Amino acid sequence: MNTEKILALLDEYYPTEDKCYLHHEKPYELLFATILSAQCTDDRVNIVTETLFKKYPDLRAFADADITELESDIKSTGFYHNKAKNIKAAARELIEKFGGEVPSDIDMLTSLPGVGRKTANVVRSHIFGLPSVVVDTHVKRISKKWGFTESDNPVKIEFELMELLPKEHWIRYNTQVIAHGRKICKARTPACADCPFCPYCPGRNKVK
Repeated sequence: MNTEKILALLDEYYPTEDKCYLHHEKPYELLFATILSAQCTDDRVNIVTETLFKKYPDLRAFADADITELESDIKSTGFYHNKAKNIKAAARELIEKFGGEVPSDIDMLTSLPGVGRKTANVVRSHIFGLPSVVVDTHVKRISKKWGFTESDNPVKIEFELMELLPKEHWIRYNTQVIAHGRKICKARTPACADCPFCPYCPGRNKVK
């Protein structure tokens, strides 16, 4: 396994990729944007939240939102019935249980409606700067190609990567792999001939 070489190449080719791709100004906005990102592109979510966060300017506005109207506002992100229900309920719980503040503790975060470990770790990484491994579709797919995991279970992959990767690389691993997945290692058309990781990739030339 070429873990050290792959991490060095990630830092070489994607040195500034430690940003969050979901637009937000407030902690709860990132939480809700990540809920919306399930089975949806970040670009689409950013289009939706540009107006959504203006229409609902605080947690109380989300908690009191008309559910049918909220569904309509986020419809283009898909699975809008569940997403609207979870966002409204999460807003209410943030107000009632956490004093209107987004907690940093992963157990508290995952106690919120619609918040799994991926969403919680996005918030922990980009709001609180806490070392966390975020397993999205890019991380799952490319980590398997590199031989970092054989699992399809995101939670198992998360813990395997936590064991494998140095802690200081946890946060940027996700954003670097996203950048690589968008630029070169695309799911349907991986550009293996142009990929600097190819010599160290057991899954090279394999689609998905």
